[in-house]
Formats: sequence, C-alpha cells, structure tokens
Amino acid sequence: MIGQTSMHGLLRICLERGASDLHLSVGLPPAARVHGEIVTLPFDNLDPESCKALVLSILNDEQVEKFDQEWELDFSIDVTGIGRCRVNVFRERGFIEASLRIVTPQIKTLEELGLSETAVELTRRPNGMLLVTGPTGVGKTTTFNSILDQINRERRCRIITIEDPIEYIHRHKKSIVLQREVHSDTKSFATALRHILRQDPDIIGIGEMRDLETISTAITAAETGHLVVATLHTSDAQQTIDRIVDVFPPFQHEQIRVQLANSLQGIISQQLLPTIDKTGRVLAYELLVATPAVRRLIRENKIPQIDTFIQTGSEFGMISMDRSLKALYQQGRIAYDVALSKVKNPAAFKEL
Repeated sequence: MIGQTSMHGLLRICLERGASDLHLSVGLPPAARVHGEIVTLPFDNLDPESCKALVLSILNDEQVEKFDQEWELDFSIDVTGIGRCRVNVFRERGFIEASLRIVTPQIKTLEELGLSETAVELTRRPNGMLLVTGPTGVGKTTTFNSILDQINRERRCRIITIEDPIEYIHRHKKSIVLQREVHSDTKSFATALRHILRQDPDIIGIGEMRDLETISTAITAAETGHLVVATLHTSDAQQTIDRIVDVFPPFQHEQIRVQLANSLQGIISQQLLPTIDKTGRVLAYELLVATPAVRRLIRENKIPQIDTFIQTGSEFGMISMDRSLKALYQQGRIAYDVALSKVKNPAAFKEL
C-alpha cells in the first residue's frame, strides 16, 4: 500500500532498480523510468490525497506558497542516502502531481561517458562557445557537468554557472566553482548573464540557452575572452546553428552568423540508447569541431553543407551520428534495429 511508504522509500526503490526518474500521477501506481522505459512500481494506484501528500512532503512553506500562486514549480533537493533530485511539481486535471529526476552524486568523466579525446580537447580551449545539444532526457546535463568537472580538475580558474535547477554539486578542485540557481539566486538566466561578466569568470556555464537575450549575451561573453559552456534543445549541429541565428530578427542574421562563426568551438549532439542486454543506456553522439572551413560555412550561410563536413572531418576529430551508431553496433553495445531507427541515412547504414 502506498500509505505505508514515503517519498524517500519510493526513491530508494528507484535507486535500487537503476531508475533515472520517478513519476507520481493520480489514478496510476508510482512509475519509474528504468533504462529509458517506463515501468510501474508495486503499489496501488495513487488517489488524489495520497499523491498530494507525497508531493507536499518535500516542499517547504515558501515553495508551497509559490506553487499555489504559479501552479508550476521547479527545484532541486538533497535526499539522504539517495543523492540529489531535480523536481517538477505541476497540476494535471486539477490534481497535484510531480516528476523527479534522480541525479547520482558522482560526476562521470567525459571518457566514462564515451566521448572522444577531441571532445576533451575542446574543454581546454581558452575562450569561445562549446554547446551540448539533444532532445529532453538524453543526458545533456550530465555531459554539461562532466565538461565543467574536466575543467575544474585541470585548470586554475573561476567557473560560474547559471542553472535551473542545480543538479550536480561541484566541489572546488583546481578551480573555484560558483553555482547560481534561477529563482533562488537570480531572477533569470538573462539577468544573471548581464551581471556575470563583472564577477571575473573564466568559464561560464549556462544550464540552458532559452531566449534571445540569453543567447545574445552568451555569444558576447564567448567573444570577449571567456569559454561559455551551454546546452540547447536541438537535435544536431546544423539545427543548432539555425536555431541560434533564427532567434534573432532577420536584419541581425548576417551579424550573428559572423559572431557565431568567430566564437564557436564545437557542438556535441547526443542521444541515449538502450544497451543490447537492456541493462543500461549508452551514449551516441555527433561531434562538430569549428575548423576554419566550418567557420566559413557559417559566415556564408551554407549551413546545410555542415553535415558533409562532419562526415568527412575525421582528421579533425569530427564524428557523425551515423558513424557513432555504427561503432556502437559493431561493438555489440546496441541492437541493429535501435541503431537503424536513429541514423540519418538508413540506406547507407544498411550497406555498412
């Protein structure tokens, strides 16, 4: 019975099963996402009162008041024996429900994630923009924090992040790391970025580039001697560049392409796929390195040609998504049908 357990008990079960998320919905048992798939936990369906009680048990008075006013709430919590959780509380058909993302306390290295030495080298660039992209739930935040941790372990510098909410907690290693949370420490990404350049950062981490002002300020920061690491909800390098340019009014497009061409260092576009034995998930990714030729394509608005440059740019460390998927399949880590469902060119992949 659900009445005999608590949020901590549910999270403990999720942790034991290797789940990444816990979902609480009225009329259904508590559910978890395990290796990419939703499974229900062995409890009765949640009624409105028990679901509400579970959700409110992790909110403080200030958060309850804010949720009553806005009907939406994002925050993060530390759960003893579990780790850190990113929480979203919302209303659905008038009921109070929640989704929790479980964040393991240990930050994986880029090598542990399966990224190449070229990706590691991009973190050593003194300035410019390094972007991590992909749809929701593919581990962008994990890669983002692994990049910051790589810098933290290697360089004596000042890292300032803006996140909504903070998921991974960084300890000071060689670097000083300051983590600012939207709604707790600053009003918005754009507000924080307007002031962050006066805080003597070397590295600026942006949890998500969402709007014109944030993107514009990030590009300016990348041009003025800072390394900006950020995430974006786009599927590949070509779409990422188009999205950044299209955020601006048409009369600014040419100027933004020039600024982006000058500041971009690389784009990691990723997916998470189930392993062949269904016991975990593995990272597949596309890696664009901003070579002089790629910068020229961006300036000249020949963005569709970037895919070809990625496919033929292995000498610069570039990796196409299809090549990454092929390698994972040949290593026996993902199934053929899984790889085929994600490739850009199915016909060419079948020939391989």
